[in-house]
Amino acid sequence: MSPTTVQRIREVLRAALNGAIRRRPRAVVWTEARVELWHRTGERPAVALWTAEQTATFLDQVRDHQLYPLYHVAALLGLRRGEAVGLRWCDVDLANRTLSVVRQLVERDGRGVCLPKTDASCRTVALDRGTTALLRRLAREDPAGDWVFSHDGGRSWSPSYVSRVFRALVAEAGLPPIRFHDLRHGAATLSLAAGNELRVVQALLGHSSIVLTADTDTSVLPCLAQRAADATAALVRRAGYQRGAKIHKVVVPRQRSGSPRARLVTVRH
Repeated sequence: MSPTTVQRIREVLRAALNGAIRRRPRAVVWTEARVELWHRTGERPAVALWTAEQTATFLDQVRDHQLYPLYHVAALLGLRRGEAVGLRWCDVDLANRTLSVVRQLVERDGRGVCLPKTDASCRTVALDRGTTALLRRLAREDPAGDWVFSHDGGRSWSPSYVSRVFRALVAEAGLPPIRFHDLRHGAATLSLAAGNELRVVQALLGHSSIVLTADTDTSVLPCLAQRAADATAALVRRAGYQRGAKIHKVVVPRQRSGSPRARLVTVRH
């Protein structure tokens, strides 16, 4: 193909993909009202997120399950399913409390295949103290293992099995349904709710563009919206609008018995 034809194909593909992004459903939070509607009618959003309380409830409910460590890491660090399943101990630095995302494990013809991440999506993620302690316990339980999350003597988990079990555990916990990938969206939103900047969330997710982070992986939790509303009202109060109006006296001429006179009036604004 000529360079002109290749460029036209790229333009068509770019237009089609941008259109798909614009039509992508926005994630919404499982508020109490939406949960009540779901219980009553079965109606659910196409893409939904848990609140911090719902996420904590799920992790508490599955704490004794063998896949709990994987779900914990996915919920807090926003790893994709293949990134979490494909994590190896050589990628984890417990001394410095970091892990590196350099590959993902996907299924092809029923078999797990490791694929390297692109330069843009490779990233190093900081670990909180609780997650570090959890990974230390895993390392002690399987000191000779290769995969961080493994079973049956060191075998990596099947990505489809991880999702299938996740759906079952969510139902058992009585929580509103989300997809495994929605844990990634939720991690981004919860990071913002914790006070982290958008660029920190971008680095956490491994996005090459902060616009992509803002458009696809963050939603406004009710607590964030309320915090913003309170901050706006406080700004207005500090400006003095609600502490009383300023008073100015102006001279206004008036007529009495045919002769002009002036009087003072009070104007509040």
